[in-house]
Amino acid sequence: MAKKKTITVKQIASPIRRPQDQRATLVGLGLNKIGRTRVLEDTPSVRGMIRKVAHMVEVVEE
Repeated sequence: MAKKKTITVKQIASPIRRPQDQRATLVGLGLNKIGRTRVLEDTPSVRGMIRKVAHMVEVVEE
């Protein structure tokens, strides 16, 4: 069984004064406060969500 690839996403900016869809994307990623990190499975859908809020998150590939 192959090990699933994961990525670590850290929120580095506030969602204040951002469009509602960007806020919802952060919540979908499991982020809502600056400094919070999540380890997520590396899938195309997660990559698309990260791309949408790339200015508010930092990605560390493992």
